[in-house]
Amino acid sequence: MLAVDIDKILFDDPSSVFHVLTESERQLFRDRMEVKKYRKGESICRTGDVPAGLLCLISGVAKIFREGAGGREHIFRMTQPNGLIGYLALFADQIYGASAKAIEDSMAVIIDRETLYSLLHTNNELCILFIKSLSTELSFSYFRTMTLTQKQMPARLAETLIFLRDTYGFESDDATLTVRFTREDLANLSNMSTSNAIRTLSSFAEKKMISLNGKRIKLLDIAGLEEISGERSKSSKLTSKKIDYNFL
Repeated sequence: MLAVDIDKILFDDPSSVFHVLTESERQLFRDRMEVKKYRKGESICRTGDVPAGLLCLISGVAKIFREGAGGREHIFRMTQPNGLIGYLALFADQIYGASAKAIEDSMAVIIDRETLYSLLHTNNELCILFIKSLSTELSFSYFRTMTLTQKQMPARLAETLIFLRDTYGFESDDATLTVRFTREDLANLSNMSTSNAIRTLSSFAEKKMISLNGKRIKLLDIAGLEEISGERSKSSKLTSKKIDYNFL
């Protein structure tokens, strides 16, 4: 794994809730945190486990999901650097309601409950950021629930591709998604079978809306994908900030 500047990610990046910590609070965080590394495909946390603390991804990408009937995964969201994992269960004093798995080599820091609560008690700005993030997550969850239950398969997959663009961005060609997902993960993120996802992707490719090269997906007609998704204005509002997708 590449070397990671943990301080720069946790404390200097404005997308991190921890950038509002004072220097003494940052030092407390450094003293109490534990750094963990995860290989591609390795579990970060599992449904039913008791949270040991708050996990914050500092490199890589992870999927947040729960297994349903027949072992099929339902992916709730993806998370990336500065994404917090398991904070709902931690604050509610409950077991994890979902699992997290690294989809590429990743690294996370974990801070114990007592230290986190101490920081929340002394830093009002940190409390406000957590409240704001929870509110954003709920709004996004309502939107995704409607999408996955009411839209047709092409609309769901088109919206997923737009979601991945807004969350992870493009390579230097301004067209190829930087993130690499298996067809199964794309299907699970869109609430459809893998075979239907493959057929729909092929249909988009035939219409010159995307091009496919293994796991590399290039978006050629974003306006067309947004039109198919049927939620162009709503999608842009809910997917414009990375922080929207970083909490579970």
